[in-house]
Amino acid sequence: MVDYNFRYASNPKDVQKYDTNELREHFLIDQLFVRNQIQLTYSMYDRFIVGGVMPNNESLKLETIPYLKSKNFLDRRELGIINVGGSGEVVVDGISYALNKKEALYVGRGSKEVVFASTNGEQALFYINSAPAHKEFPTKKVGSKEAEVIQLGDEKYANKRILNKLIVGGIVETCQLQMGLTELLQGNIWNTMPAHTHNRRMEAYFYFDLEEGQIISHFMGEPQNTRHIFMKNNQAVLSPEWSIHSGAGTSNYSFVWGMAGENLDYTDMDVCAPDNLR
Repeated sequence: MVDYNFRYASNPKDVQKYDTNELREHFLIDQLFVRNQIQLTYSMYDRFIVGGVMPNNESLKLETIPYLKSKNFLDRRELGIINVGGSGEVVVDGISYALNKKEALYVGRGSKEVVFASTNGEQALFYINSAPAHKEFPTKKVGSKEAEVIQLGDEKYANKRILNKLIVGGIVETCQLQMGLTELLQGNIWNTMPAHTHNRRMEAYFYFDLEEGQIISHFMGEPQNTRHIFMKNNQAVLSPEWSIHSGAGTSNYSFVWGMAGENLDYTDMDVCAPDNLR
């Protein structure tokens, strides 16, 4: 079963007037994983789709949705998949790809059938991002050996972390979709600080591996007019091109970042120093 919803894009001047409930309604994706369902959110930010797949005792096929007006989900799209749960399997047009936790799969435009399943008696949780695509590129798995791993941050600033580039240029050829996974080390809480914006691409953050009973404050908004959304484990948030995207938790956690837009240069961003935020 595929369940879906729709989000319009918001003008930054309008967002200044949003109360807590309105902020959460427009940007927070609070329920990604439902047993034996595929949950999708279609956003007008670069027509980006954020989703979660939780196959329990049955396989789940990725069906098209009305907003796409296409026979198959990937007729005009590309897809990124990262497993954030137990061992699982994704079958693309009859070819099986085993995905363990924190492994990724890129599925190119034109693929007809994508089926998700849990394996080995475990509960797989597949986090997915999708963006429009103008060209077909081959499906490719990215395991831990293929990822580009970067050590970032400093314990002095509580932001020591490991960044895993998964579906990015140099590893996987894509049209516009980029995805990776960042792990905060124990005792560190801040992500993406110094904060930044990038006007030629949007982003979505998915937070996971957060200890039960803990919380993350995700910071968004224009650098001189910031807002925050409190988030729990296994929730995602949309980040417009004009918005910062940073967070701090009451304990360490991991998160997946996904991006789409005309800019594929990872380092092309406008940084805002911490003491200049308002």
